[in-house]
Amino acid sequence: MTWYAAHVIMYVKLKSANQRRTPVWENVVLIEAENADVALQKAEAHGRVHEGDADGSFTWGGQPATWVFAGIRKLILCQDEQARPSDGTEVTYSELEVKSEADALALGAGQAVTMRYSDDDGEPPADEVAEPPAMRPTKPESKKRTG
Repeated sequence: MTWYAAHVIMYVKLKSANQRRTPVWENVVLIEAENADVALQKAEAHGRVHEGDADGSFTWGGQPATWVFAGIRKLILCQDEQARPSDGTEVTYSELEVKSEADALALGAGQAVTMRYSDDDGEPPADEVAEPPAMRPTKPESKKRTG
């Protein structure tokens, strides 16, 4: 069996009030499966099980609301896909882009910054490279991704 990290997207939908914003949760769930297709099915089932309004008791901002399963944003093989995850195992990662080093440091300190999720190969376009290619960080070979 292989271990995967599924990024399950859930959002809050108000039942009757007008909604100006949509709160979204990205829950990372460990899935053990024979292959990526089975892992995706299990992750989707997990998301669907968590939909609902807690028997009518769930509210958001004092308004009756419900959790809605939006989908699986990504499915990632764990770093060592043949071993059970343990202390220090990288189970998932996200590629993000911010406008500056200051924003990167602010994000690392838990502050709010504007960012963009990026699921490309991590290589910037040639016209955006500020330093020689040898100075750019590279992705470790151990990171594997599906989907």
